[in-house]
Amino acid sequence: MAQPLRVDVLTKEYPPEIYGGAGVHVAELVRALRARDDLETRVHAFGAPRDEALTTAHADPAELAGANAALRTLGVDLGMAAATAGTDLVHSHTWYANFAGHLAALLHDVPHVVTAHSLEPLRPWKAEQLGGGYRVSSWVERTAYLAAARVVAVSAAMRDDVLASYPEVDPAKVDVVHNGIDTELWRPTPDPDRVRELGVDPDRPSVVFVGRITRQKGLPLFLRAAAALPPEVQLVLCAGAPDTPEIEAEVRGLVEQLAASRSGVVWIAEMLPRRDVVALLTGATVFACPSVYEPLGIVNLEAMACETAVVATATGGIPEVVVHGETGLLVPIEQADDGTGTPLDPDRYVADFAAALTEVVTDPDRAAAMGRAGRARAVESFGWAAIADRTLEVYRAALA
Repeated sequence: MAQPLRVDVLTKEYPPEIYGGAGVHVAELVRALRARDDLETRVHAFGAPRDEALTTAHADPAELAGANAALRTLGVDLGMAAATAGTDLVHSHTWYANFAGHLAALLHDVPHVVTAHSLEPLRPWKAEQLGGGYRVSSWVERTAYLAAARVVAVSAAMRDDVLASYPEVDPAKVDVVHNGIDTELWRPTPDPDRVRELGVDPDRPSVVFVGRITRQKGLPLFLRAAAALPPEVQLVLCAGAPDTPEIEAEVRGLVEQLAASRSGVVWIAEMLPRRDVVALLTGATVFACPSVYEPLGIVNLEAMACETAVVATATGGIPEVVVHGETGLLVPIEQADDGTGTPLDPDRYVADFAAALTEVVTDPDRAAAMGRAGRARAVESFGWAAIADRTLEVYRAALA
């Protein structure tokens, strides 16, 4: 029997330290890759030690304790690159680990595959969060993408963004491999008692938002739209990890305004365990995704897998997941071309989003039918085993 191909996956996020869609993607992809006999999949992640075979954690270097966050990231990357000695291929996720992948490729003479979950040129608001570190992260990402053996885009829209942001990249080296969903873990699971414990009335219609408090996720726009919903509709916000104090303050102010004018405004700021998110999604009438930038949107797949209708912005890779009129509704948006995704007419977008939410949340039979169609689509088109097969094809192309 041939020796298994050794692949080292490099990532900032890995269980139990996950706060975004990229971390979910890595965790599920690794699980699917490790189910194969022809691969030996090792993981290198940031943070605290993990008690998992073939998984190594890398802490921030003590010498950089007071340095800019971007420099601390590069310090971690140095250790990760050194630890990949003996691998056949490295696969990095997000700019945080791209530098480790680039150095490992140079140091060990192996191919470097990059997965594009998001792109720094399309997230200029990150300058608020990282300051000069944003210029560092942008340089890292650009350097890694231009030198990578293959680039994986999580949607066709993301592939277009990669080629627009980095026109020097050979289009023949950019492959589309969609994000996936574990439809056994994410499935309709009614739990009205737990929903009540979380502060939500399961007998009232509800619109649920799940996401980080960041410009990308469009939460302030959604909160403005929510003000126009019928008074009996609850608003459930599973929203935390703000990028900056400024956006946190903006969101807090909008939530307080809503709570002063209507009942059923529930804001859960802490990270919930999956079973609680599943309970909230299963009990929801509609899931809202007001993102202005979303390469694919795992959150939409999670909601669909729980048989919940989705109302989402028609941007990025979202239309590759949500089928308008079948699994939910897509809200059109005209956006600035400066990389921010800002609506050119925010008032119109807010009004259109409110109208789409109202259309679905006030028609429970239609919402339920969309939910059933969404579940079927998630199962048929976004299973992780098939995504692992496609990823292995990319590895083989990188090694050729």
